[in-house]
Amino acid sequence: MKFSKTVGDLAVWRLKRSVILGLKSLWMHKLRSMLTALGIVFGVASVIAMLAIGEGASHEAQEQIKNLGSQNIILQSVKPTNDATAGEQQRSLILSYGLTRRDLEQIRNTIPGVEVVVPARQMKDYIWNISHSVDADVLGTVSWYPEMRGRRVSAGRFFTNLEMEDRSNVCVLSADLAKRLFPLSDPIGREVRLQRSYFRVIGIIEGRPISTDAAAGSGGLGGGSQKAKKGGEKGAPGEESTYEMLIPLTTLVERFGEVLMKYRSGSFEAEKVDFHEVTVKINDPDKVMTSAEAIRHLLERNHKEVDYRMIVPLELLRRAERTKQIFNIVLGSIAAISLIVGGIGIMNIMLATVTERTREIGIRRALGAKQRDIVSQFLIETVLLSGAGGLIGVAVGLAIPMVITRFADMLTIVEFWAPALAFTISVVIGVAFGIYPAFRAAGMNPVEALRHE
Repeated sequence: MKFSKTVGDLAVWRLKRSVILGLKSLWMHKLRSMLTALGIVFGVASVIAMLAIGEGASHEAQEQIKNLGSQNIILQSVKPTNDATAGEQQRSLILSYGLTRRDLEQIRNTIPGVEVVVPARQMKDYIWNISHSVDADVLGTVSWYPEMRGRRVSAGRFFTNLEMEDRSNVCVLSADLAKRLFPLSDPIGREVRLQRSYFRVIGIIEGRPISTDAAAGSGGLGGGSQKAKKGGEKGAPGEESTYEMLIPLTTLVERFGEVLMKYRSGSFEAEKVDFHEVTVKINDPDKVMTSAEAIRHLLERNHKEVDYRMIVPLELLRRAERTKQIFNIVLGSIAAISLIVGGIGIMNIMLATVTERTREIGIRRALGAKQRDIVSQFLIETVLLSGAGGLIGVAVGLAIPMVITRFADMLTIVEFWAPALAFTISVVIGVAFGIYPAFRAAGMNPVEALRHE
């Protein structure tokens, strides 16, 4: 028992002595050691930062998709752009397309598991508050719309079933529209004007749904295309509008009729669309994909032209999760290259160090040091170098996402395992690239080493 304790103490003493010698050796060449460790610092920092940026971007995309509802199937009318439709519009002056009441009734009656249906009609017009006006989207919908689409009413309330039945002139404004129309006052209880009708503001709603174009491109089952909604009165080109006014669907139909007419810049457009959007909720999450396929076949039978689009958030969510995995692998691989480059730098410096310390190695061997002592000495120096670089890299890697979030207003998420993984890889790379120089030093002939000048 006493002998084993003595052996253990000797091993600890040897390790402690090797660490001290390694620190002294690195300190003697401070600048060279610092420059060598920079490769590991940048590699570790880039691994953590890239994974944090990728995780943040993926989280935002998945949250937007989740807000659409994993049990929902979203159908949207899409304006056809072919020549036949254009000719029809010129002849009749009224373009009829998109989702119809017949589609809605057949979905309710023939698709099993349909729990709730949210119809919506949409128009675009100027919303006025005295002399302030904003070009905004006007959405006519039902009272249970916020729950179905995961949107929170931040102030006031949403309209009720009774107000829908009475076709009341009430409205709910998006947060951005409320700020534009009422920059210095509380909009709740005030009135806004849409064409010749006045609407009382009863609530403010937050959370614009995910861009329809982005959603369709990510995983819609239907076809068709639709230009992205532009920004408001002074929105940036190509930016999706966040100016939105929601009113009861019954009010929109009564005040503006079945045919939506638009006068803009001397031009006139008239469109007849029963529903611009229909959200269908399936009661069983496992049947969402099969129900979506059934709805797609139903719409294909009812529509000669592909004047609709189908978005299945559950499918988008699965694709987003897969994209996240690929994104992390790509970013991690790119950052790992930096670590490998840093490891090559460590190997290069250690080989140079072995050449410089050849006479020292010969003296140690002549005094009784074994090959394993030489190997451990150089490996400890390599691990100290890569470990110090790894710790500094972790600190820099944790700081970069905070700087990006602070100044670029971009969400970044540092997973708990990312710094540990990056540091571990840095140490492993240090050991891997330090083995060859260590064994080369240990394999030297002591006599030849002593003769080295």
